[in-house]
Amino acid sequence: MELQELQRRIRELRRNARRKDIRGPIGIWSEKDRLDGKIVDTLVIILRTKGCRWAYHSGCSMCGYFNDTNSNISTDDLLAQIEEARNKYSGEKMVKVFTSGSFLDDWEVPPVVQKEIYGSFESAERIIVETRPEYVTREKVKELKKYDNIMVALGLESANDTTLKYRINKGFEVKDYVKAAELLNSYKIPVKTYILLKPPFITEGMAIEEAIKSIIFASRYSEVISLNPMNIQNNTLVEYLWRRGEYRAPWLWSVVEVLKRTYEIGKDVVSYPTAGGTKRGAHNCGRCDEKVLKGINQFSLTQKIKYLEELDCPCRQRWEKIVKYEGYFWDYSINS
Repeated sequence: MELQELQRRIRELRRNARRKDIRGPIGIWSEKDRLDGKIVDTLVIILRTKGCRWAYHSGCSMCGYFNDTNSNISTDDLLAQIEEARNKYSGEKMVKVFTSGSFLDDWEVPPVVQKEIYGSFESAERIIVETRPEYVTREKVKELKKYDNIMVALGLESANDTTLKYRINKGFEVKDYVKAAELLNSYKIPVKTYILLKPPFITEGMAIEEAIKSIIFASRYSEVISLNPMNIQNNTLVEYLWRRGEYRAPWLWSVVEVLKRTYEIGKDVVSYPTAGGTKRGAHNCGRCDEKVLKGINQFSLTQKIKYLEELDCPCRQRWEKIVKYEGYFWDYSINS
């Protein structure tokens, strides 16, 4: 697919409402996660919304969540989605609420809907909502402080402003993340930070080192850091590069390496690779993927390094060579 055609398709997707059930969430399921040092049942809710405001303006290079949005979503539609989620709630201690953008953006998720979420799952020990930093205002934080079980997740992705601007097109700088995180910290609202492993236009080795530095940086402000290895989503710049053979999703060995080198920072560092073991997600040789993914998951739930140290496969040697030598073919003058 040529870049011009990709851009045309993206414009069309953003302009036209998708014919999907606007009164039903994109997905609801239960899984395990880590809370206060314990493994707990977690309800995951993905609301179908208008989408990320930044995506309408420009969008991130790797994000295809706009594919599941609908510009005609109303407040009543969102409330109907919450009602469905509430009916499927079975007392899980943690509830994760995802949208295709920012939960704290009143344009995407009206205040009445935000409050409905807080009230619907007030018995949960923790409700996690996601947002871009520009929507973390003092007014919003004061509202969140009324509840004692809210955690705010911020997608920093990288502590490198060059990566944020030129590799991800994130639309904000590191200082904006810091401002939002410090405001949340000042009100003692826990923060979770997402770090992206291997954005485009970067080598495997560079991606590992940048992720490690970004995790250490984010640990100053966060209770939990989630390492998110790239997964290739439809109708994105990253997919365009991938189809041309100019991008490979990160190795699972890179995920293991970052986790091993950051697990002693004093904060939980977790990773649950989306599409792990497939060509569109973090993967190794194919023979060891299931075993390595299981080890990553067990480490994330327990924070016990033994689950990572026990992993091995002949393909690890190939990965080590890629990390060591790939940089020799890289023009650092344009990628610094």
